Amino acid sequence: MRGGRIVTDVEEIATVAALTHDAEGVVREGKAAFVAGALPGERIRFKRTRRHRQHDEAELLEVLEPSADRVAPKCAHFGVCGGCALQHLSADAQLNIKQTELRDNLERVGKVVPREWLPPLRGPVWNYRRRARLGSKFVTKKDRVVVGFRERLAPYVAEVQRCEVLAQPVGALIAPLAVMLNGLSIRHRIPQIEVAVADNVVALVLRVLETPSADDLEKLRAFATTHSVRFYLQAGGLDSVTPLDAGAAAGGDPLRYGLPQFDLQLEFTPTDFVQINAQINQDLVGRAVDLLGLTPESSVLDLFCGLGNFTLALARSAGRAVGVEGEKGLVERARHNASLNGITHAEFQLADLSKPLDPNLPWLKESYTHVLLDPPRAGASEVLASIGRLSPQRVLYISCHPGSLARDLGVLVHEHGMSLVAAGVLDMFPHTTHVESMAILEPGRKSDKRKGRAAP
Repeated sequence: MRGGRIVTDVEEIATVAALTHDAEGVVREGKAAFVAGALPGERIRFKRTRRHRQHDEAELLEVLEPSADRVAPKCAHFGVCGGCALQHLSADAQLNIKQTELRDNLERVGKVVPREWLPPLRGPVWNYRRRARLGSKFVTKKDRVVVGFRERLAPYVAEVQRCEVLAQPVGALIAPLAVMLNGLSIRHRIPQIEVAVADNVVALVLRVLETPSADDLEKLRAFATTHSVRFYLQAGGLDSVTPLDAGAAAGGDPLRYGLPQFDLQLEFTPTDFVQINAQINQDLVGRAVDLLGLTPESSVLDLFCGLGNFTLALARSAGRAVGVEGEKGLVERARHNASLNGITHAEFQLADLSKPLDPNLPWLKESYTHVLLDPPRAGASEVLASIGRLSPQRVLYISCHPGSLARDLGVLVHEHGMSLVAAGVLDMFPHTTHVESMAILEPGRKSDKRKGRAAP
């Protein structure tokens, strides 16, 4: 049954019982209703607006008794812009909700419980986001270009003046950027802007569906000079990304970020995957090394290694590190980053980790004392059997989706005899519902296999 609009002026009063994954308040008095903007424990007045089979959508009319965790959103565009969903909830309460979601998924999906809950990793909650994809659209009715994230409840680009979560200076450049784009001859033909804020360069990749004119290029150069940013143009796929001025950029600094506690500098391109929160990434890498407990005798395998973010830090402590990644360009940059940092005992292999691995692969026939994996949202189901065969001393699983993490941990525990030692969340994406987490496993004892956890 497709959802249909409810034409009614009936107002209801109820108490919010929980939050959905999309940060909507759940009312369970009568047919369930999802109310955007409402928080657990609040007494609210609302009106149902759209019918679905299992629940209705509803509009929040008034908060009669606010939650003690409710705070004033910092962003003037909160509620319209879809970039954030939880600015009205205190930072501590956001983390508590994410910890609860992780715990519920582990117990319900994976049937596992860790022996220890790790303290959450906390970092900056404003101006933290160094990677983003912004929409850009010339709106005829407004006769101007708007730049921003998609609207929360509609498929439009939200018109925002600034962003409180984007890293500076980009957070304050959205309005000037929209004005500049509005002056281009191809303003109708620039649908998106990729943002990459490196330690040394701010990169903006414009998706261009039409070749910019000479006058357009001059306006882009002037903006880049005034605001100290570097433009790239993308006419097609990722292989079409080129600097605005190829000759000048070729002699400029590559984008890079540092992991100072490991004396590392990593170079990347403006469309590469890098962890979105620089400070949390530094802390996460440090915690990963501590949890694995590496020694010069350790041999560590890093699956889904990207451009070497974890591998190279692990190599500072281990005798040998092998990173495996499915994207050829990232493997090449990981090898370059190893050379850049003078690390000779780390190697990088290309393999499709979304498919079962051939046990006869040379790097997979070797022994490893430790394994780290940081897969995409879909998880790592195809490599779990390989991890089980390796029988490492410790496995550290870093995840961006609690559901796939719980599923995979259940397999490692119940099918491969491992024990879940510890798990916890990290505040990689404040003010969003995104849950980033980590879990550490060790070989289990017989009693652990029945319980799904380490014995206390």
